[in-house]
Amino acid sequence: MTKRRAILLLATFLCVFLLLLRLVGYKGKPVYLASAKVAEESTNRAPAPQPPFMSAVAVPPPQAADAAPPPDKTGGFDGNRAYAQVAKQVSFGPRPSGSPAIARLQDYLQSELKSYGCTVETDAFSADTPVGRLPMKNFLVKIPGEKPGVILLGTHYDTKILDNFVGADDAASSTAVMLELARLLCPQHGKYAVWIAFFDGEEAMKAWSDSDSRYGSRQMAARLSTSGDIKKIRAFLLADIVGGRNAQFPRESSSTPVLIDLVWNTAAKLGYSAIFLNTSASAEDDHDSFMKRGVPAVDVIGDFVNNGYWHTPQDSLDKISPQTLAIVGHVILESTKQLQTK
Repeated sequence: MTKRRAILLLATFLCVFLLLLRLVGYKGKPVYLASAKVAEESTNRAPAPQPPFMSAVAVPPPQAADAAPPPDKTGGFDGNRAYAQVAKQVSFGPRPSGSPAIARLQDYLQSELKSYGCTVETDAFSADTPVGRLPMKNFLVKIPGEKPGVILLGTHYDTKILDNFVGADDAASSTAVMLELARLLCPQHGKYAVWIAFFDGEEAMKAWSDSDSRYGSRQMAARLSTSGDIKKIRAFLLADIVGGRNAQFPRESSSTPVLIDLVWNTAAKLGYSAIFLNTSASAEDDHDSFMKRGVPAVDVIGDFVNNGYWHTPQDSLDKISPQTLAIVGHVILESTKQLQTK
């Protein structure tokens, strides 16, 4: 091979390589920090303000088979918007309690909810954990009703402390569902008030136990008990791990039976029996904090034991289906409407 020919081949290769990079939109490989402590030590810069949802950058498209049904088929719930909300959360990287990344997400949640016209109460508190005392925040959206009584919806928004764990399904999916429900419900006033809780600190810092888990929901349940407001809650519908492409939802057996029946019967009437199953499984989750104080509650949680990516770095955006998000959002929305008639 002549020297001139070698130079031409090299130049051609470089041009093709640069064109491919431009086509895929390469911006460099993100580096995610393993823990809140490492993240805090790595930067002293103030977090950049995050734009509201509608001005967010475009998100990677899901697979065609996972297309969400039109919102007019799901009570107005927009599965594509919910998917974009998952992508937005994942873009912050791992979000364990007390980390700079979760602080940026907290700012985003507040901004997004206020853009819907929601009234948002913030409870900033500190929690003693096995990794030290951590700052946490709960958010509570309050939508007034015409009569005494509250229907509570909820999700946690933190991620577990794991290397490269962005928690697309656990718990960006349920947080996205609650954001979309807030967008729909905040302009409405029903028979009963609807409150939507966003809990910090659901994940264990070391090993799951009654003292090392559910920090945010335990804090909110205790606070509402002290104020007396917990007695107003007629039902609590919790969502967790609700966006998987192949998700299935067994009846969570520790939940209140009448609410299990209400949600799963609603899913059946809407035509979703293929994923809302009549089998049972048990899960410890944020609903426990309220059930221990006498609040009827149900946990809508996917079969995380068998999904193949729970609490691993594989819990990434490619696992999420706008269709699943739309189905779960539709079921919770219609279940809430059913509770408004009770």
